[in-house]
Amino acid sequence: MSATTYEHLAKEGLLSLGHSTAAQLLDSTAQRAAAENWSYSHFLGMLLESELAARKRRIIETTLRFANLPYQKRLSDFDFSCQPSVDPVLVEELSTGRFLAEGRNIVLLGPPGVGKTHLAIGLAMITAELGHRVYFTSAMHLARKLSTAFAQNQLPHTMQVLAQPKLLVIDEVGYLALESNQAAMLFEVICNRYQKSASIIVTSNKAFGQWGQVFANDPVLASAALDRLLHHSTVLNIKGDSYRLREKRKAGLFQTQSQT
Repeated sequence: MSATTYEHLAKEGLLSLGHSTAAQLLDSTAQRAAAENWSYSHFLGMLLESELAARKRRIIETTLRFANLPYQKRLSDFDFSCQPSVDPVLVEELSTGRFLAEGRNIVLLGPPGVGKTHLAIGLAMITAELGHRVYFTSAMHLARKLSTAFAQNQLPHTMQVLAQPKLLVIDEVGYLALESNQAAMLFEVICNRYQKSASIIVTSNKAFGQWGQVFANDPVLASAALDRLLHHSTVLNIKGDSYRLREKRKAGLFQTQSQT
């Protein structure tokens, strides 16, 4: 067989194995290998490196597509100078993903607009880039999802689905009060993940002492939920001004009550 025939067979073989990137780069990589006198193992390694990198990108893209993130933000975009109460060393430690291996939860507390969701999304993106499944939801959307599943006799299946991702992000806990049945089902979600040592990130504008209000004015249920969330956890209590209000002040569009 001629060299051209072997190259054609190699390309067809790569495509049949699903190695489309390697097939696409075969000709150019072979030319470079010949020009630079690569060994066979060097040539094969370079070809596979490109294929593996492309495959990893596709996996991350698919994971992020199903993560339900409202938008994409990275931890590197977080302005620590505007929120001095956030320890950048602690956030850097969280960015390693070690908390996932430990089954550690992260609780982000603070008033609206201080960057809680930004941090949660940044950590969710890192989780996806590490090759893990992640799912993002607001507390109220999750409560409605659970209520619908219960009404359709699909609650066990939905609970199982919510237990599977390596990371579950529950945003805006406490912004709206839950009904008693919703609070009970949210507690079950927390319990299921606690039993599997699967990490949860929670953002909330409520101090822990106010979580009874969140769980349908049931302090016992709230205490039990917090007991599981905080058993292995990192808590970031963000104390600062809202980014949005700060920008309005800079633009002269916001006046404090004492100025009016």
